[in-house]
Parts: sequence; structure tokens; C-alpha cells
Amino acid sequence: MSEEFVTAEADPIERAAESALRPRSLDDFVGQQRVRDQLGLVLQAAMARGTSADHVLFAGPPGLGKTTLAMIVAQEMGMPLRLTSGPALQHAGDLAALLSDIR
Repeated sequence: MSEEFVTAEADPIERAAESALRPRSLDDFVGQQRVRDQLGLVLQAAMARGTSADHVLFAGPPGLGKTTLAMIVAQEMGMPLRLTSGPALQHAGDLAALLSDIR
């Protein structure tokens, strides 16, 4: 019988499969038509102005597509994405350090 261990680290194979399944554009994102329409307008306006998009906050329980939408916004704007989570920020300085590294 083989043993299998569960770890907190992402398996490279699982990460590649997850990445391949995520939509890469708003047109590929299924559901939440109103959110897609509004976000599309924000991105189109930013690109027309030649500036970054206005501030956008995605909030809600897990599994609604917040991370996927953030990745799509970064992709559409041609910018890198920095991800973090609340539990990863243990001190006020952690967030300041993360934000000061953004260009």
C-alpha cells in the first residue's frame, strides 16, 4: 500500500492544471454577467485613457471567482498581479511592505 501525504504547499502538477482551467479573459469567464459588464467598462475606459484601472475590490466567500477576476484584470491590463491573503498578513508592516513594492 502506498502512502500519500497532504501538505500545505501546492503541487506543481496541480498548479499547472488549475492554471490551465482558469479563464484568461472576461469573455471566457462564465456567470456573473453584471459584474463582467461593469468590469469590462472599467477596463475599456482605463485602456482608452492609457492609465491603470480605478480601484476595484472583490469581496465575498470562497469560490465566487474573486481571484480569477483579479487575474483577468491583470492580464487585460498587461500588468503583474501580487496575491496575498488576510491570514498571511500578521503585522501592519507586512501590508505596508507589500504595497511599497508595487509599481
